[in-house]
Amino acid sequence: MSAPAQPPGRPHGQPSGLPMVRIRAVRKRFGPLEVLKGIDLDVPAGSVVCVVGPSGSGKSTLLRCVNRLETIDSGRIWVNGELMGYAERGGRLHALRPAELSRQQRGIGMVFQRFHLFPHRTAIENVMEGPVTVLRTPAAQARRQAAELLERVGLADRAHHYPAQLSGGQQQRVAIARSLAMRPSLMLFDEPTSALDPELVQEVLAVMRDLAASGMTMMVVTHEMSFAREVGDQLVFMDDGVVVERGDPREVLAAPRHDRLRAFLGQVL
Repeated sequence: MSAPAQPPGRPHGQPSGLPMVRIRAVRKRFGPLEVLKGIDLDVPAGSVVCVVGPSGSGKSTLLRCVNRLETIDSGRIWVNGELMGYAERGGRLHALRPAELSRQQRGIGMVFQRFHLFPHRTAIENVMEGPVTVLRTPAAQARRQAAELLERVGLADRAHHYPAQLSGGQQQRVAIARSLAMRPSLMLFDEPTSALDPELVQEVLAVMRDLAASGMTMMVVTHEMSFAREVGDQLVFMDDGVVVERGDPREVLAAPRHDRLRAFLGQVL
């Protein structure tokens, strides 16, 4: 059973209870290179956390650790109150079996830089795929839900088009609908507009704004500072595997405290 979806309509930026995501002392190494060097971060339920920083700072690796596409070397990550990837018994951690890990991952949607759509399936078939094959949703019900989601992302008239017949922005919106079809409690976005032509960026950001307004909890790795300023509840600046600065996006962008952030903003703004 997947984690319950974020309740629609709860005011954006009004978190309640425990954080949706708790990250404590997380470290991650690829061979001799330590990519994450002790990350601590909370993502309140219903909030939007925008993670920014130069290439190689560890932003994407952090997202992939949250949903266990990458295993961490030390530290702990909780999502929706559950320790990701492990069960704690008698003060010791035991790795979850693949089926249990898969159940945890179903509660987390992820949208990548590239769209990863099935090229031989139409837009509506791409959105139906997860609910039918993973959640065992009856095909007719999955098709109705997929049609509703495509309408939500502004693609009702493209339901029967194949990915090759869609623009990059349209393909990314199908990818968002596909993630939403699994009814996640958390959405992760890894630079979702970086592979798009500039004129297509805003149509994807508009869908993300709608999700934020509906109360979806979101972690967004992005270089779109206007989106972070307008939509984000927290801006996290990472560099060299550590969190250098964090805070209200409007305050951080208007008056960054650290030289590294000022230099970064000078390049991207």
